[in-house]
Amino acid sequence: MSEALDIIKAHYAASDRGDLDGMVEAFADDVEWTEMAGFPYAGTYVGVPAIRENVFGRLNGEWKDFTATAEEIIDGDEGRVVALGHYAGTFAATGKSMRVRFTHVWRVRDGKVVGFEQFTDTLLVRASME
Repeated sequence: MSEALDIIKAHYAASDRGDLDGMVEAFADDVEWTEMAGFPYAGTYVGVPAIRENVFGRLNGEWKDFTATAEEIIDGDEGRVVALGHYAGTFAATGKSMRVRFTHVWRVRDGKVVGFEQFTDTLLVRASME
């Protein structure tokens, strides 16, 4: 098992505990986090403060019981890790719930997360918000 795989597994374990500090503990200062075009929080955010505010803060504030569950984590080469799983939650403003598959592609270098890219069915997410 690679160091990169251990780091990403620790991220999802922290997420399962609701431990935001643990989730970002291994993030590089200049980590690039990309939410897919069409996703409500679409864009690339650079640095932990931007990710906390524009992704995790919004998820925690706008959703009830939002979860990102990694069902399979695949160790790639050169610090790449891929997670397959699903999002679930209820959008607070509409009371509509969703369960949507995701693929997350992570890049780890020198023991730090330097990149993240999300792939998901943005239409199903948005449908729960309308």
